[in-house]
Amino acid sequence: MRILIIGGTAFVGRHITEAAIADGHDVTLFHRGQTGARLFESATHLIGDRNEDLSALATGDWDATIDVSAYLPRQVRSLAATLGDRGGLHVLISSTSAYRAPVAPGFTEDSALAELDDPDTEVVNDSTYGGLKVACERAVTEIYGAGGRTIIRPTYVIGPHDYTYRFTWWVERIARGGTVLAPGLPTDPIQVIDARDMATWIVSLVAGSVTGVFHAVSPPPPFGFGDLLEVVASEVAPPGTELAWVDPDFLLGEGCDDTSLPLWPAADPERDINTADPAAAFATGLRPRPLRRSVAEIHAAEAASPTTPRGPIGLAPDRESELLARWRATGR
Repeated sequence: MRILIIGGTAFVGRHITEAAIADGHDVTLFHRGQTGARLFESATHLIGDRNEDLSALATGDWDATIDVSAYLPRQVRSLAATLGDRGGLHVLISSTSAYRAPVAPGFTEDSALAELDDPDTEVVNDSTYGGLKVACERAVTEIYGAGGRTIIRPTYVIGPHDYTYRFTWWVERIARGGTVLAPGLPTDPIQVIDARDMATWIVSLVAGSVTGVFHAVSPPPPFGFGDLLEVVASEVAPPGTELAWVDPDFLLGEGCDDTSLPLWPAADPERDINTADPAAAFATGLRPRPLRRSVAEIHAAEAASPTTPRGPIGLAPDRESELLARWRATGR
């Protein structure tokens, strides 16, 4: 198949590109040339900017288009206007953040979606991200119809080359050993998906012309933050490593959030957003590898070529030690 990938050189897009090439497809990448310019010599590289210059897409025909980088509905519409009927099946990477709070544990793809307070906003932040993804989904459905589009709603994506470094930080922190500050409650729900498993599955959906809306999440609930950290520890922790669970109110009072303690829901009361039902995706072939295997492979990838996060992430060692000492001093 001829597959066009919009944003196919960084993390999620990179793994989708790798999976498509490995499966023997003819891949075209549209990107800005800022990341991965030397990757994928067998692919056709078209350079442009989806916000300013789509002229590189003025010609060409594809059986499917996979859009990894749409955050605003106008980006969906301008891409559709440029491609016309030349893009084939349209696959949009959305997010489980698309749901309206509160959600019920084990919620499915037909749950109520988020709405924007300002439907014209183009400010992408924690408050608007989910609603903007919904607006992108609706634009895709309006343009291509339910029979011409596939929408993927992933949870936290993990794997090699993860520039967000959220899960990778925990792998590398626990690998250093000692007393590890574990935030909140071990039962706080969490879900992740390995980018490589999601990529292989998405390419299989394209190859089979499978349409619909699917959660890309693992494992099925219930699964807690304690379960996740214990899996990480079982693979990379040196002898004597200890997980020290610290009260969420104490951490919030100390100014901690999901940047200093990645993946932690912090003050967000909507913990159940991390309890999505993956049954529909599993039924169409999503097969997540064991989390322990992901941990080992991420750790090995970091040893071979350390990731440079795009922004500050995680606790500095001195700050972690200070917080643990202050927590112990409370006597709780």
